[in-house]
Amino acid sequence: STMRKRKTTDSPRSSTDLSEGKEKLRLKQEVGLISGVSLIAGTMIGSGIFMSPEWVLHHMGSPASSLLIWAACGLLAMFGALSYAELGTIIKESGGEYIYILRIFGSFPAFLFAYSSVILVRPAGLAAVCLSFAEYALAPFYPGCSSPQVVVKCTAAACILLLTIINCLNVRLATSIMNIFTAAKLLALLLIVVGGLVLLAKGQTQSFQNAFQNTTASIKAVGVAFYQGLWSYDGWNNLNYVTEELKKPEVTLPRAVVIAIPLVTCLYLLVNVSYLAAMTPPELLSSRAVAVTWGDKVLGSWAWLVSLSVALSAFGSSNGTFFSGGRVCCIAAREGHMPDILSMAHVRCLTPSPALLFTSAMSLIMIISGSFTSIVNFFSFIAWLFYGMTISGLLYLKIKKPELPRSYKVPVIMPIIVLMAAVYLVLAPIIDQPQIEILYIIPFIFSGIILYFPLVRFKYHPRFLQRVTLHLQLFLEVAPTTRDAN
Repeated sequence: STMRKRKTTDSPRSSTDLSEGKEKLRLKQEVGLISGVSLIAGTMIGSGIFMSPEWVLHHMGSPASSLLIWAACGLLAMFGALSYAELGTIIKESGGEYIYILRIFGSFPAFLFAYSSVILVRPAGLAAVCLSFAEYALAPFYPGCSSPQVVVKCTAAACILLLTIINCLNVRLATSIMNIFTAAKLLALLLIVVGGLVLLAKGQTQSFQNAFQNTTASIKAVGVAFYQGLWSYDGWNNLNYVTEELKKPEVTLPRAVVIAIPLVTCLYLLVNVSYLAAMTPPELLSSRAVAVTWGDKVLGSWAWLVSLSVALSAFGSSNGTFFSGGRVCCIAAREGHMPDILSMAHVRCLTPSPALLFTSAMSLIMIISGSFTSIVNFFSFIAWLFYGMTISGLLYLKIKKPELPRSYKVPVIMPIIVLMAAVYLVLAPIIDQPQIEILYIIPFIFSGIILYFPLVRFKYHPRFLQRVTLHLQLFLEVAPTTRDAN
């Protein structure tokens, strides 16, 4: 089986097998429980909770149904993360979905995932976060009206270019920014939660009267509302990308999930309640930056604090997305599924600058051509397609490979629910009034076949590509990394 075909040359950092008498390189296991909880929660709390509430309400039609969507998204993220935790205790390698698909289903579907992730999913995530950063950074300069889209897109593009420079030049600076801005996002959420509780105590509950009125029954609307809500929970699987760096992964992985995701879910629900306490549903729907509108109504002359906190939060989240974005790219290149240049690092700065520059370029293209909501829909559609594939891999291992050592087992009903949700989230927008943009994604994913067979399966490497790689190496001052470089 594929699980037994891993080669030492392909994955020397996989878990050590003492019976083989082979010593394999490993990353330092320095991520403990607190760090694991911070990584999950810090990645999840980004720009989504400040951008998506109006879209969830728009598609669901009523306050109560939108709150149910937020709670259901949290439960789904919890089930998905616990299912991934079991996978992480079976396949103790970093790389998340890519490495699981590679080890369970083989090279071809893993290549399609890497191809889609590097070209669309990762850049789409970064583009969406930077657009939300731009919305909130510009909101104080355009009081009472929406910021011009040209200005928003130019600001988002400038954000991406700044992040590219930071992450290409200095790893320590990038990680310091990540830590500082995590505090800003928690401060912003707590400020909104406390403000909402004060409003409720004063009796501002008009949004919760007849709370289910105008609830939609459209399959497509519910699916798109889930897309927007789940965007705010994205990051529930991030700990699986650093499995090799966890202390006692069989214990730390499930415990971190059980602590972080319920915490974030409670915060998200309280923030949405606060928005609805401060604004009527029509007011919330007419706001392009809902947290700024909340600040104007609740904080008055201090409303700029909300804009500043949310902009800092979005910037920190985009920095985290950018910082981790090269991981799948580098691992895929290491496995021979991506061009060699993308696995290289700068000879002095020791940063994966080619992968970062490529991600930056693709994100800029998405910002120019799309809006926040359309980019989130693209991201969610592809992400849940491969989440579903990964979860089906876990079910396959549960049925066909029950003898594999696993220190943690998730109840089988959880991955089944996640798989059903993934199928629904992928098919619902296609069946009920399909958007032409989403229909383009499927041909794009399978266009990878054109590249896979000549370049990966038959290892055909045209000379001009080798020359391009050499020139890029010289121009970017990069060199191949050893297995333990990061």
